[in-house]
Amino acid sequence: MTGAHILIIDDEKAILNAVKRPLEQHGYRVATLESGSGAVAEVNRFRPDVVVLDLVLPDMDGITVCRAIRAQSSVPIIVLSALGDDEKKVQALDHGADDYLVKPFSMDELEARIRVALRRSANQPLSTVLEAGAIRLDLASRAVSVDGSALRLTPREFDLLRVLMEHRGRVLTQRQILASVWGPEYADDAHILRTFVHQLRTKLGAISTIAATAIVTDPGVGYRIVEPGTLPTSV
Repeated sequence: MTGAHILIIDDEKAILNAVKRPLEQHGYRVATLESGSGAVAEVNRFRPDVVVLDLVLPDMDGITVCRAIRAQSSVPIIVLSALGDDEKKVQALDHGADDYLVKPFSMDELEARIRVALRRSANQPLSTVLEAGAIRLDLASRAVSVDGSALRLTPREFDLLRVLMEHRGRVLTQRQILASVWGPEYADDAHILRTFVHQLRTKLGAISTIAATAIVTDPGVGYRIVEPGTLPTSV
């Protein structure tokens, strides 16, 4: 989306300088902050379409900033984290972040994540028909097809696919998925989620091997569904 507003919050000037110019060259309007204290005020002033937020800031925890932004705005938030910060990633996602990138990252990957966030935002509210590549899910009839062929799913498999497709492109933590599909009492049952994801991939793959790759595992965090080829393969 040319002209979209991007707010970058990071205390590393080298990252701000390396990110701001390429984004501006691609038509985005970019504002930057080096601390978290003015984040909410800047969101209200600049009205960003996407926020890119570092989890380590000099004045406060990035998760606190994420929570404060989310309390006032539905703007997509992409968090930046250091390698190995799986617990921090999960906390940020549970407190309203939409996606994450691990430092160091490439500009191509950041721009891909921004485009996905913008598409998700533009597609709200959700239609009664959800699509991800060859996968088509009709909420009204609870029918699923892949490349035009009907796919028979159990009610729980359907609900799992529905939750992923309603948040297409966004990584959901295991706890978020389990609470949504099975209920809060199952929020820590990672085994049942892995089992159902495997079953769902197997059924998708029986019709289309490409469709099976649409469900992406984010190690140590959770799952997302994408259109094959829309995100870097390292995701």
